[in-house]
Amino acid sequence: MNDRDTTTTRSGTVRVGMVDDHQSPVWGIERILERQEDLALVGSAPTVAELLAAHSDLDVVILDLRLNDGTTPRENVNTLSEHGIVTVVYTSGEHPDLLRSAARAGTLGVVLKSASEEEILSAIRAAASGEEVLTTEWAAAIDGDPNLDAVDLSPQLQRVLTLYASGGTSASVGHELGVAPDTVNEYLKRIRQKYVDAGRPTRTKLDLFKRAVEDGWLPMPHRGRGD
Repeated sequence: MNDRDTTTTRSGTVRVGMVDDHQSPVWGIERILERQEDLALVGSAPTVAELLAAHSDLDVVILDLRLNDGTTPRENVNTLSEHGIVTVVYTSGEHPDLLRSAARAGTLGVVLKSASEEEILSAIRAAASGEEVLTTEWAAAIDGDPNLDAVDLSPQLQRVLTLYASGGTSASVGHELGVAPDTVNEYLKRIRQKYVDAGRPTRTKLDLFKRAVEDGWLPMPHRGRGD
């Protein structure tokens, strides 16, 4: 954890947090913000949970897309939103599926790690004001997903999908949820039908895994870090 003395933050200053499990991007943002009178980086952590444990009164969180704790962008944006904190995704831009996952949860936008200082500062200030951070990458991520809101799964169906797509069986998923295997099979039929209706067929278990990743229910498999 990298903390600053939060007691010295000026009234009216936007309190910024950062979640990244690599330290160099944090140092870069710290350097950019230290000269700004209206913005202050008050803390950073490798996970959302650790950041919130130390700082629950943040205004904006700069969020890396791929974290080693196995969380999805959707989960992280939702968690921060529940605490009244808006997010800006900070990424190399190589994973549009992850960007769409964050979009589904309501992040205000994305800024590339290669962006200029002016673009980064503008994005943070816009998000702090509740405005969307409009960039070409953000528009491409959203426009490239015509089914962004087409599949709406209840919490129970989400749980069935993630457990089954992660390698579970109808019996093991049923045991985990306290329902019969036949009930799990009915849930799976319902999930598949929802994707069929959205024009995204899921005939096999691999298809279900792909849909779970695409929609942010499961993290993208790691193939070496690019973010």
